[in-house]
Amino acid sequence: MTRIRSGVALTNCLDRSSQSAGNNARSLAQYLSLYRATNTARSLFELVITAGALVLLWGAMWLSLGVGYWLTLLIAVPAAGFLVRLFMIQHDCGHGAFFDNRATNDWIGRVLGVFTLTPYDVWRRAHAIHHATTGNLDRRGIGDIETLTVREYFERSWLGRLSYRLYRHPFVMFGFGPAYLFLLQHRVPLGMMRDGWRPWLSSAATNLAIATAIGIMMWLVGPWHFLMVHVPIVLLAASIGVWLFYVQHQFSGAHWARAENWDLHEAALHGSSFYDLPGVLRWFTANIGLHHIHHLSSRIPFYRLPQILRDRPDLRDVGRVTFVESLRGIRLVLWDETTKLLISFRDARKLATAR
Repeated sequence: MTRIRSGVALTNCLDRSSQSAGNNARSLAQYLSLYRATNTARSLFELVITAGALVLLWGAMWLSLGVGYWLTLLIAVPAAGFLVRLFMIQHDCGHGAFFDNRATNDWIGRVLGVFTLTPYDVWRRAHAIHHATTGNLDRRGIGDIETLTVREYFERSWLGRLSYRLYRHPFVMFGFGPAYLFLLQHRVPLGMMRDGWRPWLSSAATNLAIATAIGIMMWLVGPWHFLMVHVPIVLLAASIGVWLFYVQHQFSGAHWARAENWDLHEAALHGSSFYDLPGVLRWFTANIGLHHIHHLSSRIPFYRLPQILRDRPDLRDVGRVTFVESLRGIRLVLWDETTKLLISFRDARKLATAR
């Protein structure tokens, strides 16, 4: 509750400075455009080393089945890391940030979508909406994690509140949810009904390519061996991916506002975290933890993001979240419009009682 009272005390100050902060964020976005240049050789190197390592580790897992499944699962950990990194390369392609040519980005992204089980064109559209509306309380629902305000939560029926609590439970959010998202939800673009036939074509083509690839691999190594190797990689990578996306926008210093008070650049800078991971994890996640910089200028290739932190060390203190702090952020599930803070269910009950 001390944290909540502190948030109330800061509200007026934050409101008075919001226009200035928005202007500063806009100026910073213009500065960051200087880092947008891609390096084709570097991009190809990152793609080859990531895909190549994943293929080698997949083969090592298959060979390890004759030794013991414990070894197979052990190798699945770095293999999942490389699959996550492959998704991050697909992510850069979706922003037109990995190669200079838009068509090259798109076709590489579509091919990678077969490995990541993600229909590229559908995902790119939803992710673009996420970038255009991040932190806007009046435009939630596409490409983001459902986040209710305290008022919206208590206005729900008991069944509605229960469903939201289940949705936000760590087992669902980081266990069942990622598996459902990548294995089932991505197969049918139900959320893109208004966009015509293109999302369906993208999903159908991706699904056909995935089915073909799975059929070939099952023919080569056997159906059971394929599942024993590939399923752990996919499930672990899916959970890691959802966790990263969660931490990027669900943290104690997050920024949300109603449309009339919302500024795109301010929301990008202050509504996205700097997930300060150890160097090896930063490499496996393709620097996606520098999310405040990425949201402010999404056309910057991931391999240029660390240079920005070296050139602008002041950005290290914006939205910084350590690994330990990110674990505490799991309990932050509701946005309180009065204190302008993400709070827990317990704090929401205390606020409701106090009011």
